[in-house]
Amino acid sequence: MNSKKTMTAFGGLYIVWMAIFVIVPLLIMVYYGFVTKDGQFTWDNVLSIAEPVHAKALWISIKLSVVCTVLCFLLALPLGLVLRNLHIKSSGFIIFIFILPMWMNFLLRTIAWQTLLENSGVINRLFRMAHLPVRNMINTEGAVVLGMVYNYLPFMVLPIYNSLAKINQDTFDAAKDLGAGWWQTMRRITLPLIFPGIVSGSTMVFVPALTTFVLSDILGGGKIQLIGNVIEQEFTTANNWNVGSGLSLVLMVLVIGSMALMSKYDKSGEGAGIW
Repeated sequence: MNSKKTMTAFGGLYIVWMAIFVIVPLLIMVYYGFVTKDGQFTWDNVLSIAEPVHAKALWISIKLSVVCTVLCFLLALPLGLVLRNLHIKSSGFIIFIFILPMWMNFLLRTIAWQTLLENSGVINRLFRMAHLPVRNMINTEGAVVLGMVYNYLPFMVLPIYNSLAKINQDTFDAAKDLGAGWWQTMRRITLPLIFPGIVSGSTMVFVPALTTFVLSDILGGGKIQLIGNVIEQEFTTANNWNVGSGLSLVLMVLVIGSMALMSKYDKSGEGAGIW
């Protein structure tokens, strides 16, 4: 009886916590997103996403996020296959390997790439030593995508690896005995079976890539304006909470759509594997 009371008490504290730090801020954002500075109801804040500057930033964000997601998938699939073929008994060890770099501060990891990519950085120094032309890698879309892939790749690898690990080896042996080649096995067996993991990983990569602004600030040098940068500037520089909230609501709709897609195809909970 006491244990039930304790669980109820903890559940109540959790509800209070969620109300204070999730629901209330969300309601504040919704309020500012639909009113003017004078407190009058308006759709202008949300519709400001159609302005050329905002629309361009949103398009660049979506484009780079899609590129990042595709690259993460192309890297994660062969890596997941290699890890599965290693037949490591403890899946916790695999998770530890990919979570370990994430223990380092996100900002420090990004600054490290800035040091590597800048014109006088480590990579260009190696080019000079090899008598190769110096490359302009920093402050480009490529640098931003590289930072995204580096930081978000584990979110793609783990769901795919979890899906691959659940496939019985007899399935692949049967396909081989029936004369299926590597590509046929991949197309007709592997990819359909790990599809929920692919969708889950793609969602978990696409969402943070779409909403990021730190990566573009550091690796893009402020020259690559993502929608996250625009929203951050509306709140901090322009001190326009109304437009910032309106743009945030548009971005939130895109995120919710991505999460709805994941819940539709990830019924087995592959996305929980990263946690």
